[in-house]
This record gives sequence, C-alpha cells and structure tokens, in this order.
Amino acid sequence: MKGIVLWITGLPGSGKSTIADGIKDRFPDFVILRMDELRKIVTPEPTYSEDEREMVYRAIVYAAKTISELDHNVIIDATGNMRRWRELAKQLIPNFAEIYLKCPIDVCMEREVSRKKTRGAPKGIYKKGKTGWPVPGVQVPYEEPLKPELIIETDTVSIKEAVSVISDFISSLIQT
Repeated sequence: MKGIVLWITGLPGSGKSTIADGIKDRFPDFVILRMDELRKIVTPEPTYSEDEREMVYRAIVYAAKTISELDHNVIIDATGNMRRWRELAKQLIPNFAEIYLKCPIDVCMEREVSRKKTRGAPKGIYKKGKTGWPVPGVQVPYEEPLKPELIIETDTVSIKEAVSVISDFISSLIQT
C-alpha cells in the first residue's frame, strides 16, 4: 500500500520527532512533515493564535493529502492539539492512521528542558507556557484522540520499542 499518512500526535516533548526519525530510518520512503518547520515558512513570526493554528494545521493536512495522492507515504510530526485537525485529515486521506504518544505532562516538561535537538521547535516552550504563551497542555487544551489506531505510552515504552510497534503496524498496512 502506498500513500499512507501517519499523524504522530502528542504533547510537546512526548517523543514525536524522535520516533518519526526512527520510522524514517526503517522506512526511508516516508516523507516527514514537521509542523515546526512548516510554521517557519507559513508564519515566520508566529503568534500561535487560534486563527494562525487553524491555518497552519489545515496547510499540513493539505500537504499530506497531496503528497499521499502522489503515492508517497507521509508522517505528520505535529502536536495537533485540537481533534478537529486530525479528524479533517482522517476525512480527506483514505490511508490515514493516528498514532497517539501518550505521556504525562511532567515527563514531557523534563524532556523538553533537557533535549539537545529541537528539530525547529521553540526552546523553553513549557517555561513560556507558564508565563502565558499558548502551549498545548498548559495554556491551551490538548484534545486526546478518541480512536487512534495506536496508543504508545512513551513514559514507559522506549523509543526503540515505540519505533518497533509502529514499524509492525506499517508493515501490516503495506501487506494489505
């Protein structure tokens, strides 16, 4: 099967980008769409307002849909804090799957402070959230998925194990 789109969702610091990289290592044909990179192009001076988030999340869904229609496999590496954006992708993309990286916010905060690679994410996001910045899980809601295809608790499952579970899932999709 080609044209698979996986949305890896979870709070900042839950492991989305690291796991996306691990999947890309195992499946080099996947294209990774990173919200933090897209945002720098679409909104070079982001405000993270509701209107701006609506625009950039709809843009990433459109990009994933278009790329998948060209028979490329896509990973969306994006928090996607509002369920409606992930549901939009599910409606528009036939071979769509949602993968929820569930992780307690305190663990995410610890990881975010200590991470070396940000892959374009703003640094100190949770610290900024405590001062009023609109951070999912702090100042703005994070709506957990209702029926994701996979839930991985990244506070108890290693990155290697998470990548393995997702790789098995991808392999099952490819074989159908």
